[in-house]
Parts: sequence; C-alpha cells; structure tokens
Amino acid sequence: MNWKTKILIGLVTCFRPSIPFAQDSEFVFQSAPFASCHASTIVELRNGDLLAAWFGGSGEGRRDVAIWSSRRSAGKWSVPVELAREIGTPTWNPVLFHTQDQRLWLYYKFGAGPSSWKAARRWSGDEGKSWSKPEYLPAGIYGPIRAKPLVLESGSVVSGTSVEHDLSWMVWIELSSDNGKTWRRVGPITVPRRSGGTDVRSQKSNQPYGIIQPSVVSLGGKHLRLYARSTSQIGKICVADSFDGGESWTQARPIDLPNPNSGIDAISLAGIGVVLVFNNSASKRTPLDLAVSKDGEHFRVFYTLEDQGGEYSYPALIQGKNILHMTYTWNRKRIRYVGFPASAIPQD
Repeated sequence: MNWKTKILIGLVTCFRPSIPFAQDSEFVFQSAPFASCHASTIVELRNGDLLAAWFGGSGEGRRDVAIWSSRRSAGKWSVPVELAREIGTPTWNPVLFHTQDQRLWLYYKFGAGPSSWKAARRWSGDEGKSWSKPEYLPAGIYGPIRAKPLVLESGSVVSGTSVEHDLSWMVWIELSSDNGKTWRRVGPITVPRRSGGTDVRSQKSNQPYGIIQPSVVSLGGKHLRLYARSTSQIGKICVADSFDGGESWTQARPIDLPNPNSGIDAISLAGIGVVLVFNNSASKRTPLDLAVSKDGEHFRVFYTLEDQGGEYSYPALIQGKNILHMTYTWNRKRIRYVGFPASAIPQD
C-alpha cells in the first residue's frame, strides 16, 4: 500500500470526502457534436481499456438523440463516436456488458418515450472495434433497461428491466441461459400499496407509482437482491430478493435510503459487501454519494462524488482490477468518469 492510499483511507475514516481525493476524475469529453447527454454505461475491456456509452442529442426525447461512445486507452478518452441511431425517433439508456463467452453487447431502447419503447442490440467480437448490425428484440423484451445485468458463474445472465405506464411502474427480471442470445421474463415485481395509513396520498395521486431500473447483485449462493429507483410517493430505494438464482422474487420494499426518482447502481464486492451509488436526497439529483453495507440492508455513506447544485445522476458502477469504475451525468452537458480504489472502501 503506497502513502497516497494510506492518506486516502485516513481521510475516509475521518469525514465524507468529496471528489478531489478520487484516484481519477475527469470528463469523458470536453466538446461533442450534441448539446445534451445522459444515461451513461461503462464496461472494462479485456486489455484494461474502458468503453463508455450514453445517449446524446439536442435534448432528451428529441428525434436527433443517438447512442454515442468513447474508449479510454492509456489514460485518455477518444473523441465520441456514434454507435446507434434510429431514424426519426430518439434512442435511450444504452447498456454495455460482456457475457461469459466474451461477446460484448450493447443494448439500447428507442421510441418517443418509455411507455412506447422498443429495444435493440448490437454485439462485438473484437471489444468494440466493430459491431454487428442492429437487431430488434421481440415485443415485451427489453434487455437491461438501464443498469448492467448480473452474469453468474454458471454463465446465466440476470437482467433487471422495467415498464413505465401512466399510473404504474414495475420491475421485471429477464433471464438468459445462452449468453444473452434469448431471454425469458419473470415478474412483475412491485411495491404493494399500503392502505389506511402512511400511503394514502399515493392512492389518491394521479402520478405513477412504483419502481423501475433495477440493479441486481449477488449476496452469496443463490441469494440475489435488486436495488431499484422509486417514484416520489415512495421516495426510498427499494429492494427485492431471490433465493433461487433469479427464478422467483419477493415483492419489493423500501429501505432507509432516499431516492428522488433517480437512477442508482450497485455492485457486490467479496469481503466488503454491497457498494451503492445514489442521489442522497429526497427531492434533488444532488448530492451523488457512495455507500457501503455488509449485509446489503443497512448502508453508510463513505464518499461524496458531487455535492454542488445541479444534476449529477444516472450513475453506472463496475468493478475493475482493484478499482471501481464509475460514469455519471454531469448537468446534462457532459459525462464524468471517476476511478475509486477498492482499498479505500471502509470495511468496518
């Protein structure tokens, strides 16, 4: 352990440090051929390079919005290049991940809005240097809706997806046993409405109620847990559990972490527990914090990525070699990358 890491660990134990103490913090691009960007994803390639993607255009939901990407090699990000575009309709929420056969997948959504989304995908056999033609998924199958899927040791893929209707949002799980080529759907997973008590407002509201955009982690053996974004009536991060490797799931319930109707992401680290990145607010997409939990239930914040006014949202989080890689939306103008040393995560 070098002296810089020792100092960082000391700072973590004393107070909640902000971004200057991260190992790497940089914008993926300084300028780009689009005005607005959002919903990034990141994957580590076999040679240690990173590949990030996001949607960008004149504004979310506009017809010119396409999927863009950039590669980080030797510590530098490439100029953004276009990965996918659907003529006359916006694209949304790209997700990059490897299956056990080392195929690199890009999944994305397209359509006027979430209630009318369709899904498409491309794959690469050379780590993103070239891509297959877009393939459109069967009706009702979306692939990973925003966060990366969980690839089990068996090779099975457990993908969190969701559906957004006018009055009800709900989570589904899509399972693949053939390295992502085909999927079957399990669910829905919802948060039951409570009656006669604390949830009266949500029953009278004409706003959507429920959860979307789950991130799935393993808690050991066949015990899986998903962490999901919730609507404002719930206002908390919600969890649901599977005890059979994703084949069946409990209904969801809130835990004691706020959620301002904004995306989150999570990973499970051996010997440490679950690390969660989320907006630690009931109403705003700032601050953006990292939290850790031994049991996956009770979290404590240990690091603040952003705490200024503005929007810092839709984080993507993966585990690299002794480092956590993250990207997130920075005020809808840029995508920010942060590399955080795993050795600096509190373990007590």
